Amino acid sequence: MSRKLQYGFTLVELLVAISILAIVAVLGWRGLDGIIRARVALTNQMETTRGMQLAFAQMQSDCEHIAGRDVLDRRPYLLTGTDRFTMVREVFNENQPSRLQVVAYRIVNGTLVRRESPGVRDLVQLDGLWQAAVSDTDTSGAVALQNGVAGMQVMTWENRAWRQSTSAATAGSAAAAAAAGGNNQAQPDPNTVPLPPTGMQVALQVQGQQVPMTKSFLLGEP
Repeated sequence: MSRKLQYGFTLVELLVAISILAIVAVLGWRGLDGIIRARVALTNQMETTRGMQLAFAQMQSDCEHIAGRDVLDRRPYLLTGTDRFTMVREVFNENQPSRLQVVAYRIVNGTLVRRESPGVRDLVQLDGLWQAAVSDTDTSGAVALQNGVAGMQVMTWENRAWRQSTSAATAGSAAAAAAAGGNNQAQPDPNTVPLPPTGMQVALQVQGQQVPMTKSFLLGEP
């Protein structure tokens, strides 16, 4: 009487198959995890870049509408410093006369914020708004433009060179210097006459990036 043969997998074969499937699963999970991490990093970088572009666009609008020196009567209109700058800009509303407002950019706890004062036409009121802005006592609401900003460096284009200005640019200073030079017989050296800044460069250092994002602006309408 012949015995019927039975075919199947041995325990060793099952263990080998399970081990191979486990290795394939681990390799597949690592590859998928790497793809997900790269996608998240790329998405965050794109969001940061978009936020920086919007912040630079706002700065460009403010710089283009910086207050004319003929209406400020020798008052300061631009002040730059470490992680901050303050300016006076003109505001134009439909069917209304132009007004002046103080705009301040600051880095506060790793966030780039912008604060603007109410628009005024009285220069005495403007003086109070300027002092409140430069002394950080302004109580108007601040708008957060971008998070994750480690620092901001601001330079101004003066006398054909970029300068890290720490003093306020004052309306009429160039005209006064030119007038003082005109009282002498010799013509003043154009390299020594303090001309008003005509451009500004802002470099924002993003956390986790070695190279800052830099943008240059013209002060006033081109």
